[in-house]
Amino acid sequence: MRIDPRGQRFSAALSAVVLAAVLVTGSAWLLAAQAVVFGVGTVLGLSYAPYGLIYRWLVRPRLGPPREMEDAAPPRFSQGVGLVVSIIGVIAYATGLTPLGMAAAAAAFAAAFLNAAFGLCLGCEMYVIIRRIWPRQQKAATPEPDKEVAA
Repeated sequence: MRIDPRGQRFSAALSAVVLAAVLVTGSAWLLAAQAVVFGVGTVLGLSYAPYGLIYRWLVRPRLGPPREMEDAAPPRFSQGVGLVVSIIGVIAYATGLTPLGMAAAAAAFAAAFLNAAFGLCLGCEMYVIIRRIWPRQQKAATPEPDKEVAA
């Protein structure tokens, strides 16, 4: 599936705003809401992510078609990374480990801000590195025939 990269930057900008509000307020509920947004994007796909729907219905019609499209797998993986970091933050806030919750929210904010402001998707870069290390189809080694020569 191919997606509009401008939508990813729009979603990252909204995520950065929400995560900045989490850092200011210390709200575990707000971070949980952002985790749900990340979860929907991860599980159902970017087409159904709440911020993606806002972009598709309200913003993209005013911009026109994109010059290029990109593969959806890296940004979807990035949503999964955001989900994991957000869940860690929610659990930390809920258990009274506020510094860990703040660190998780700050890490997610930093990643969202970099994507929104500069188009640098850290989760996408992680995806590329992982794909290089573990290719999709690892071929099993074929056994060599015996090299013994019959007498």
